[in-house]
Amino acid sequence: MGGSGLTQSVVPAAPFEERPRFGFTDAELATRPTVYRDDLLAGQTILVSGGGSGMGKAIAFLAARLGANVVICGRKAERLASVQNALEQLVGRRPMAVSMTIRDPEMVEEMLDRVFDEYGRLDCVVNNAGGQFPQDAIDFSRKGWRAVIDTNLNGTWWMMQEAAQRWRTRDIPGNIINIVANVERGMPQAAHTCAARAGVIYLSKTVATEWAPHRIRVNCIAPGVVETEGFHVYPEQALERFHEANPMKVRGDAWDIAEAVVYMTAPSAKFITGELLVIDGGQSQWGVVWPAGMPDYFKPGQGS
Repeated sequence: MGGSGLTQSVVPAAPFEERPRFGFTDAELATRPTVYRDDLLAGQTILVSGGGSGMGKAIAFLAARLGANVVICGRKAERLASVQNALEQLVGRRPMAVSMTIRDPEMVEEMLDRVFDEYGRLDCVVNNAGGQFPQDAIDFSRKGWRAVIDTNLNGTWWMMQEAAQRWRTRDIPGNIINIVANVERGMPQAAHTCAARAGVIYLSKTVATEWAPHRIRVNCIAPGVVETEGFHVYPEQALERFHEANPMKVRGDAWDIAEAVVYMTAPSAKFITGELLVIDGGQSQWGVVWPAGMPDYFKPGQGS
């Protein structure tokens, strides 16, 4: 595994950000009310991929506030270092941060070995890392398609398999939570991630059975329209109607997902495996998001 480029994040953090247009500030994540008691996750070690921003960052903050040893990983060292410093200053717990890509199985191996060397245990892997871009499927480039599939499906699998192998070798239980997407009715303008996330969902259901003898639980969480700083990649015409994709007509937030992850990590979920928890305000019964903006064909009064 030598020369893989895996590094501990040591980049100085930027000053705490001003109120962002989307999502929460660090101070809000450190003080936002939670339904859970302060020591709920004390003694656990939780790994969160994509922990430098968005839902992953919120998950890391909440887990640290509840007493867990937190490990965050991602591609951008600056973001990871910012989260490290913010958690240390605002919560009093400094997470391990590893700059790497989940696309590279050797980097995944090295990171997981480092986690066990540092903490002696790993209780839960939260596969939150992923990426996509809004575009009609007919216009996908081959490079774009491969990039999304390699990250969202293959990268998630490397994390799952490598963690499971280490739990099996040590004869200890494990817990995997995969952050996926609401794919039941398809995802127009996001077909690449729809394909990858659907693969992860049914992969998870399959190995939840295979790995039950090893005391490894595997579940998925499917967010709907959840506001994070990542919203800046979407055009205004899409943002204006995101909330209309569910019957509650509101956006969720990263804290909704963070608290769901804790539920699936705590003893409350000890009898849950192979499941998909959908957090979407009823979107799966209601509407389509159209992340690149609704085509004229589908607007009221338009069509063939």
